[in-house]
Amino acid sequence: MPARRQSSSANTGLPPINRRGVKYPRLTTKPVERHTRPSNAAYFNRELSWLAFNRRVLEQAHDAHVPLLERVKFLAIVCSNLDEFFEIRVAGLIQQVESGVNKAGIDGLGPREQLRRIHSVVASLVDDLYRTWQEELVPSLAAEGIIFKSAEELSATELGWVKQYFEEQVFPVLTPLGLDQSHPFPQLGNKTLNVIVSLDDPSTTEVERQAALLPVPRILPRLVRMNADVAKEQTYIFLSEIIKLCADAFFPGYKINGAHAFRVTRNSDLYIDEEEAENLLKTIEAELLNLRRGAAVRLEIEQGVNEEIFTTLCDHLELSHEYVFRLNGPLNLLRLMSLTEIDRPDLKYPPFTPAPSTVLKPGISPFDTIRQRDVLLHHPYDAFTPVVEFVAQAARDPKVFAMKQTLYRTSGDSPIVRALIEASQRGKQVTALVELKARFDEANNIQWARQLEEAGVHVVYGLVGHKTHCKCSLVVRREGGKLKRYVHLGTGNYNPKTAKLYTDLSLFTARTDITDDVANTFNTLTGFSREPHFERLLVAPFTLHSRTIELIDREAANAAAGKPARIMAKMNSLVDKATIDHLYAASRAGVQIDLIVRGICCLVPGVRGLSENIRVRSIVGRYLEHVRAFYFQNSDGEPEIFCGSADWMPRNFFRRIEVTFPVDDPAARAWITDELFPMELQDNENARELKSNGAYLPAERSDDTPSFSVQNYFIAAANQRAKAALLAASEEEAGDE
Repeated sequence: MPARRQSSSANTGLPPINRRGVKYPRLTTKPVERHTRPSNAAYFNRELSWLAFNRRVLEQAHDAHVPLLERVKFLAIVCSNLDEFFEIRVAGLIQQVESGVNKAGIDGLGPREQLRRIHSVVASLVDDLYRTWQEELVPSLAAEGIIFKSAEELSATELGWVKQYFEEQVFPVLTPLGLDQSHPFPQLGNKTLNVIVSLDDPSTTEVERQAALLPVPRILPRLVRMNADVAKEQTYIFLSEIIKLCADAFFPGYKINGAHAFRVTRNSDLYIDEEEAENLLKTIEAELLNLRRGAAVRLEIEQGVNEEIFTTLCDHLELSHEYVFRLNGPLNLLRLMSLTEIDRPDLKYPPFTPAPSTVLKPGISPFDTIRQRDVLLHHPYDAFTPVVEFVAQAARDPKVFAMKQTLYRTSGDSPIVRALIEASQRGKQVTALVELKARFDEANNIQWARQLEEAGVHVVYGLVGHKTHCKCSLVVRREGGKLKRYVHLGTGNYNPKTAKLYTDLSLFTARTDITDDVANTFNTLTGFSREPHFERLLVAPFTLHSRTIELIDREAANAAAGKPARIMAKMNSLVDKATIDHLYAASRAGVQIDLIVRGICCLVPGVRGLSENIRVRSIVGRYLEHVRAFYFQNSDGEPEIFCGSADWMPRNFFRRIEVTFPVDDPAARAWITDELFPMELQDNENARELKSNGAYLPAERSDDTPSFSVQNYFIAAANQRAKAALLAASEEEAGDE
């Protein structure tokens, strides 16, 4: 667990925290009566709030204080996020319109009006995206010797190199497809690169404007470094520029009037009736093959394309013009992510190595430690290694009889999966709950499911109609003739790669009240249980929502009675209307509420008579903020603190299996109340505060207040812990000598 600093309540404006004995009685407080019902104006639109988050990501690409190649990465992330937004969210709204569904969201906007507003916001966002690339990043990269050129900017030497590259690497792979009555319009894959060419027969007096397509296979690199083997400078050209430049090679005898790159985004959501699907794994495999044939929901095309050809494209794609974006630059800037592999540490964030745990040490059985105390880790500042070792050592430990594991997203070469396979091969009973419907990771998870089954692991897919999103690992070990359970619970996935990029919390415990609930959770998922009972865990879709409402209402009742009342909550998204309404009621009762919501937030803060006691902020920085943590002051007892896998969204409360767990260990609780929340609320560098008009503005800072980044703070703290651990190890080694 991270080292705890002195209480900083006096510096942050936080009220003092009560720290008496840990007890968690059942709540009996009735909800505070709400005298007014919030209107639709009391909620922000979910989709527009999500786009506002991407605007905050784009701000990182604008920020000159962010290292240059990191700015490029943020730009690429925005493009990737927009792809997913159209594939899932916009696709769903289009389907609603086409089906005649006019049901409005909590903000009062119907699907048609949402689409209209989305187009306006996205058009502005895309314009700013390409302006950032063309006017800020390209010149800055060139100043650092990383040069991007269009076909028109090539020198004679570079032109010769490009043509040779085309002849050797590109021409043999591409197949031209004519577009006329004898050549049907081809099926274009989702997000694939294509070039449409306008052709004219010079032997006739008429301008025919015939059209042909050049679909580009994914195997070809989209970003090409010129003279990479001999040149010291790093000069790049996009593959689309090379193809457009050399397109005449495919159409001898014709005149090229124009060539423009384009890509189509298609509806990529899975449509599966689980109750009718006899074999869920095979059904999802088949559905994945159909994704490429999903309906078109967006067309991106370079500026300058002929209107007749443009209309032909839209007609064939059955796509109206409001879903078309004409781009002033290369398509799919996500491909710029490869630039982060350039060996230029001066253009990246300073290197950081996560601190090794000072409690769960290599060479010492984690079970001996966890039996004595709970352990809380804060990734990526604390290394993810103890999580991997917990599973790996359980696989090798002859005293371990059984292992149970949830897998939502994991890495391509997963040490967790390898450990589960090894455990099964060693004769242990191993159960893995693999979520086949983890969006965009379906194919990977199918692969893991097959490998696990082949190794003898019991693979199950959870409850029908619910995604298994909880992060749980259970180990059953024989000790002294009795069976003892150990668990790991987390806020993030069992993925060592993303654990270096996402901020998350990990809890190891052997407390029987927690481990019994975890065992009950697994039994519910693998067997049958209509009304499972949980003593300590808040489990969706069973108890999480109702218990969250109770906790909010208790703070409201305490505030109404004149007692101290406070809520602090950190999450990715806040969408659930009932939860928002109860937060509004708590605010009116006088509860001080601080919400740290990275992404979507439908709650409107700072409205007089409704939410004037609620503050909302978002932090976007080097790491993706992914922690879900919740604090309720509970003035009549000990504060209640929870962490878990769930955001406050309807899907998390009702359509997913989620686990939110209490934090009991005194040191861990003190760190969350004195360190995690206060430091997050002090950030004035990467934090943006949500205003009642929907704007996210930089956190207010007086002229004499120094800049403070919470992520940099935790990095510095981790570095200090690593140095202290290294010094202690050196002293111990010297003492042994």
